[in-house]
Amino acid sequence: MGVNDEVNGFISRFWGAFLMPADVARHAGLFLLIPSVDPMKANIAKFRGVFNGFIAVMMIFLFYIYFLTMLWNLGVQSFKMSAALLPATGLILFFAGLMMRHAKRNFFIGIRTPWTVSNDRVWDQTHRVGSVLFMISGLLAFAVGFFPGPIAFLLMFFPIAGSSTILVMYSYILYQQETKA
Repeated sequence: MGVNDEVNGFISRFWGAFLMPADVARHAGLFLLIPSVDPMKANIAKFRGVFNGFIAVMMIFLFYIYFLTMLWNLGVQSFKMSAALLPATGLILFFAGLMMRHAKRNFFIGIRTPWTVSNDRVWDQTHRVGSVLFMISGLLAFAVGFFPGPIAFLLMFFPIAGSSTILVMYSYILYQQETKA
């Protein structure tokens, strides 16, 4: 679906029915594999409970997308896909922000710039700010579900893009300050 809630493509019935569950299984496998292959797996163990909670929320989100898609394809089209997805996307961003608050330095989970991955202080401060920015972006994305299509997309996209850009620059500045000290 496009930002105006119009169908913009089709796939076969087989792939329509089984592609999303296969993708959910793939994501679950990756989420479970990542902590065991990360060279900093001991750091992931420090926030594993929060990470497991995020995995559960992500799996619910992906099944929710699958459920909405199946409803739509079975003829239940009395809802706007964007209005159903934007609040759920907001919740994912909010939970990502919560996870960031607890994340310890690693190579797979969190804000992974060259500067955050190489320095604990830069990691911690970037994730402290990132946690707040992502939770605010999540709340905004949740709220914009009440606006029409393209406007809602822009009101969701710009805070996320802005937050990401700010965090990359912030981590670089922190790293420069850290290396000059």
